[in-house]
Amino acid sequence: MGLAVGNSATRKSQTLWMSSIYQLWRFENVLPKGAKSPGGYDTLYVPQCGYTTGDVDAHDIALDRDDRPLFINTLFSCIAAPSETHSFRAIWKPPFITKFAAEDRCHLNGLAMRDGAPAYVTAVSTTDVHEGWREHRRDGGVVVDVQANEIITRGLSMPHSPRWHDGTLYVLNSGAGEFGRVDLATGKFESIAFCPGYARGLAIVGNFAVIGLSTCRENRTFSGLPLDDAIAAKNVAARCGLLVVDLRTGDIAHSLNIEGAVRELYDVAILPDVNMPSALGFKTEEIRRTITIAE
Repeated sequence: MGLAVGNSATRKSQTLWMSSIYQLWRFENVLPKGAKSPGGYDTLYVPQCGYTTGDVDAHDIALDRDDRPLFINTLFSCIAAPSETHSFRAIWKPPFITKFAAEDRCHLNGLAMRDGAPAYVTAVSTTDVHEGWREHRRDGGVVVDVQANEIITRGLSMPHSPRWHDGTLYVLNSGAGEFGRVDLATGKFESIAFCPGYARGLAIVGNFAVIGLSTCRENRTFSGLPLDDAIAAKNVAARCGLLVVDLRTGDIAHSLNIEGAVRELYDVAILPDVNMPSALGFKTEEIRRTITIAE
């Protein structure tokens, strides 16, 4: 689900965090600068440290100013941090959530950081009952200001992936197929570009936004959304892949379609100065034989 890249000046893209079904894992690039592994790869990410969270439906991961991981704990409707002794440590919950409970009450999913601290989150609804968000998928979505502890934007359809970039809050209005920005003065969502697929995962580099797209599941989570009507009106099929949007014009500068077994993406992360990355799996022969020494 979630991805996060080390953001300190010294680490750059050496560290990659990933959330899985029941764990968080920190991968480290073990190749020295300028070195390449067999096959021409310029990075080799090795899983070095893991936290077992249990199946809390972890979504977005973000790193604070000290490169410590935080994540959206969707099952318990909160921002959480890994714990050395427990499944997780609760950091913050929305003002409309009355208790920590394993009930996915509002489908909290997205986390935007600002100056190294949690700043904004997205949720599918403001419901405070077990899976109450499912009844409000079309227009119950909100953006919440974490520091002010208040809702700043309402009326979205299954929003995801809030990101703070150059003084602007961007967000995916996924259920409507929209990528846009939030006017913090008015709370209004302003659409920038249409996404021909269920949009989740957003990374911004300079003047360009990279957005993940998924085909729509044929189940109660993805069906019956405004996106269905929008795609039908444009006479296209929902796509899985990536969009690159020019923030200055809203034009699609580039796209990549993914076909075959992969039908969904959740997150997108940028690896600065990396051209050809690789990673080791947990049950491979290579992971047994890849040994490095800290000097």
